[in-house]
Amino acid sequence: MKNLQNGKNEYSEHDAQNAIRLRLSEMGYYTERINVGEGFLIPRSLMLELKRVVKGDLRSKLDRVSYFKTGAVKGRSDLSAIKDGRIIFLEVKDATGKPSEEQLNFIKQMQERYGCKAGIVRSVEDAERLVNDDDGR
Repeated sequence: MKNLQNGKNEYSEHDAQNAIRLRLSEMGYYTERINVGEGFLIPRSLMLELKRVVKGDLRSKLDRVSYFKTGAVKGRSDLSAIKDGRIIFLEVKDATGKPSEEQLNFIKQMQERYGCKAGIVRSVEDAERLVNDDDGR
């Protein structure tokens, strides 16, 4: 897969997620992508610039604008695949991406505490291997 960002013969995580979701859907899995976000209702950079230049009453109003976080817990895998009453968690990385400690902990918890399949995948082939692996999880 060609990475549209840098023109190299690599793939982006976004491209890989889409390709994996399509393939798992073809294999009969329900897949979902987990989105996580945070910010102000205006872009953070604009909010910080406004706070630097605005004074008085308007500045105190800006200080009361809430910063929000939404989505799953930190470290939650990018994709979930569900079929036949089983759920599999897939953390998608590009060719050089490294998982965070939170992501590794989430995978470990899903495997050891809940008996789920969970792992890091970098391609459609990796995802197929993870969902087809019969290691007892």
